Amino acid sequence: MQRRMLIPTLLALASAAALPLAQAQSPADGRQALAAAPFTIIAPFPPGGPVDTLARMLSNGLAAQYKQVSIVDNRTGANGNIGIEAAKRAKADGHTLLVVPQGNLTINPTLMPKLHYSVEGDFVPVTSLARTANVIAVHPSVPAKTIAELVALAKQKPGGIGYASPGVGSSLHLAGELFGQQAGVNFLHVAYKGTAPGLNDVLGGTVPMIIGNLPTLLPHIQSGKLRALAVTDAQRSAELSDVSTLAEAGVPGVALSSWYGVMAPKGTPAAVLAQLQQDLGQIFNEPTSKAQLQKQGLSVWIVEGAKFGDVIRSETAEWAPIIKRRGIEAQ
Repeated sequence: MQRRMLIPTLLALASAAALPLAQAQSPADGRQALAAAPFTIIAPFPPGGPVDTLARMLSNGLAAQYKQVSIVDNRTGANGNIGIEAAKRAKADGHTLLVVPQGNLTINPTLMPKLHYSVEGDFVPVTSLARTANVIAVHPSVPAKTIAELVALAKQKPGGIGYASPGVGSSLHLAGELFGQQAGVNFLHVAYKGTAPGLNDVLGGTVPMIIGNLPTLLPHIQSGKLRALAVTDAQRSAELSDVSTLAEAGVPGVALSSWYGVMAPKGTPAAVLAQLQQDLGQIFNEPTSKAQLQKQGLSVWIVEGAKFGDVIRSETAEWAPIIKRRGIEAQ
């Protein structure tokens, strides 16, 4: 008799214990959890660039959505790694999010084997946000008006045509390495600590060429201070519709764009992640958001959760052999 009474009691206790877990996984609870505290959006690069722009759009959108304080923390240094490590240490509740460019997720793990974070071990992919074309541009004094003329010039001066990038191992550095490899020439990589100082030297004519994000180079191309020769995307850019892709210019195999995404600390509840994905999709697909991004040469690009994780793994696998074959090492 006691055993018969005990079994229903145990079942009732088990059901009661499972109830909070089931509730925690419900979409309503994900929204309720997010509404309970302020947000911190970590941007591991300085104000003014695409990462900062996206972080502020995200921050403003979440503040409006949940009527909570939301701040952007520009935690800069060490090629973004300081901010990423700070995000890794944050509480996994959805209130601290990391906005990060592709290079930190897909290049640095190979380039910097002693990183203090693991992309897959310490973070969970929330969603990608936006992407942009990269542009190959030269100072107007360079006697090359097409990619074919630039390649011919580089063959006359092996290693003599320098290009600026924001640092060794950046996606823009590797884009230049891949461009040279596919074109059969060697360009001289000139590394800087960030895009701004490199761009200044190209604008001043000290370095002849730059490979940069469209949002950064577009104003200088439009003003005539730089000459755009090609985009490294699979398709032409709407903002530079008269500029060919590298494939159209006779250099196939360099279909590379730059993208940015959102990561959360590992252990963030599934219901919270699902709600964030819904929120971020709405924020960035609003007409005003699309218009704001388009002005800066960015386009909305949403790939969520596990599919975004697949993108990260796939690109990591693509970059690793290039880094090893070209002998690229972090400095």
